[in-house]
Amino acid sequence: MRHSSMLLLTFEAYNSKVMNDQKQPFYLSTGNEKEVFEHAYLNKLPVLLKGPTGTGKTRFVEYMAFQLEKKHITISCHEETSATDLIGRFIIKGAETIWLDGPLTTAVKTGAIIYLDEVAEARPDVIVAIHSLTDFRRTLYVDKLSESFVAHEDFMLVASFNPGYQRGFKELKPSTRQRFVALPFSYPKKETEIQILVNETGISEEVAEKLVKIGHKIRNLQEVGLAETVSTRLLVDAAKLIGSGLPKRLAIRVAVIEPLTDDQHVLEALSDLSNLLI
Repeated sequence: MRHSSMLLLTFEAYNSKVMNDQKQPFYLSTGNEKEVFEHAYLNKLPVLLKGPTGTGKTRFVEYMAFQLEKKHITISCHEETSATDLIGRFIIKGAETIWLDGPLTTAVKTGAIIYLDEVAEARPDVIVAIHSLTDFRRTLYVDKLSESFVAHEDFMLVASFNPGYQRGFKELKPSTRQRFVALPFSYPKKETEIQILVNETGISEEVAEKLVKIGHKIRNLQEVGLAETVSTRLLVDAAKLIGSGLPKRLAIRVAVIEPLTDDQHVLEALSDLSNLLI
């Protein structure tokens, strides 16, 4: 409960910071995702981003919000995220009981793009709450106020989930998935990933190419049974450490390999592989 209250109480300050950030996020397109997103926005359709962690889903939403000149709100969902966290609640302020809008209600009223990252992680009541926003109604019902709010003309709902990670654990039901325009995300091609590393970290193209090669090699290893593989995000982290002077092999070990597994045999095998390539 304390966590939920803090989410709502700190939302206004967080929201103001995000909405006023005018720096253009760096994003390299890997397909026709920009065009699809723009058309979904024009047609007031919600968008579902599907793909592994660290493949640029969050960055893409930030980039598109900037391109469309729209305010955006990002919520990282987890197993404790409830509909109340997103919609709002009554709080005591002095001698009064007042209503405090949550991020979803704020987005509906103001016409912001709201991004629910890893939406399948949230409690089931979150999915129920957004259903009426993902069809022709575009309406949010707030039961505690006994009111319905029709979404602002500029409102857009974007959600993401990781199908590989969720399989066998938490799935999005077909009745939910079929309410969205779905965009698949995967790891970028070698040349694109090299450009991302160089732009994000200032690392040399030679070092970036070696890091990307290590990433691709590990991604192709099926026999080690990794739950998740090397994301572009991990490679960026390693490049940053190398750029600040940390030895290459150590940087790759702590930023790329250690986050993937706790199995000592797999750790050593991946370290041996990366040492051969760096």
